[in-house]
Amino acid sequence: METTRLADGLFRTHVPNGLTVLSEVLPGVRSAAAGVWVKTASAHEPRAKMGVSHLLEHMVFKGTERRSARQLALELEGRGGSLDAYTSRDHTNYQAHVLDADLPTALDVLTDLVRRPLLRAQDLELERNVVLEEIATVEDTPDDLVFEVFAERLWPAHPYGYSILGTRETVGALGTGDLQAVHAQGYHPANCVIAAAGQVDHAAILATLEREGWFAGEAGAPPQAPVVPAPAVRGGLHAMERDSAQVHLVFGTDIFPYRDRRRFAMSIITNAFGGGMSSRLFQRIREELGLAYAVYAYQQFFQSAGVLGVYVGTQPATAALAEEAIRQEFAKLAAEALPAEELVAGKRQLKGQVMLSLESPVSRMNRLATLALHGEPYRPLDAILAEIDAVTADEVAAITQEFFDPARQTVVRLGPE
Repeated sequence: METTRLADGLFRTHVPNGLTVLSEVLPGVRSAAAGVWVKTASAHEPRAKMGVSHLLEHMVFKGTERRSARQLALELEGRGGSLDAYTSRDHTNYQAHVLDADLPTALDVLTDLVRRPLLRAQDLELERNVVLEEIATVEDTPDDLVFEVFAERLWPAHPYGYSILGTRETVGALGTGDLQAVHAQGYHPANCVIAAAGQVDHAAILATLEREGWFAGEAGAPPQAPVVPAPAVRGGLHAMERDSAQVHLVFGTDIFPYRDRRRFAMSIITNAFGGGMSSRLFQRIREELGLAYAVYAYQQFFQSAGVLGVYVGTQPATAALAEEAIRQEFAKLAAEALPAEELVAGKRQLKGQVMLSLESPVSRMNRLATLALHGEPYRPLDAILAEIDAVTADEVAAITQEFFDPARQTVVRLGPE
């Protein structure tokens, strides 16, 4: 094995079988966060199997070779810790946050979930119904459903536009064989990243993982390759009639992926545009016009693409006014970019967000995993802050001109006519 010291208290190990292990010591805390990231998720599903990765994430909690579903629930919670999981576009994650003394147990439980699930047919119908209830919850929550519809309209023929949860039809058709196939193809060491942070010891983590069988075997199947990017459908208004008290609007377009160095500039712009109470959208739509309670801008960076978006919820009588005001703000930003003082303030805001986000073991763990998942070299915090400071007005102007043009925005309107 090759272990590299990336910084004081921060280590990375490459195992011959393809597994990557990272850890960071945080003096002064009494807890540890640990997680396993599987590089297989919704973006790697064919349309007919939509939701299989998410259903598998649910099913591993129904029992493993060594623990029942109840034992999995009690093992860490009974010690004051937590155990959680989620499925994203590009990866599936299982993580725990525990007292430092319980880290070996947490790694044992995580290994059980990822490597030793039973995936029994008798559990499938119960968990399928749970996922169908989750889908029903989204369908009954317009400010969630509008994002599902938006993704589908933006990428109608690409997995980034598929629902992570799947549909009633696709989830209803999945069998244990589908789950076992995804598990066999993706849940192996070469396709996984393990990260831990807090009061941890890298050598002890490696010893625990070796006991759990993570280092066995040679490199087998290669890690999951990122999906091939596909052109998005830009522009146009898609209206979906729905009986609700509000009209929910999402404006958005495709942008660059995570590894693009422009992501810092985009984050500065998005913050200024709709990132908080001081942002342009909040001040115009809520404070000046009183058209909405919730209005914000966001960006998401995937392995092969990204999304820039704006959400607003407003009454049917004011929906047209809110839509027009937001289009005006898009047009103004595209034409004028950010003035010097707003760029300076945006850099200060983003640097503060970055530093504050690294104050917990869970956030430090996630940062480590992100490096490995996207193949990025480690950079100390000062280097990241310097990169934010280096963003220029010309870079910002180029991004606003390309991505904030109102004509480029795909718009989804969900609510009463």
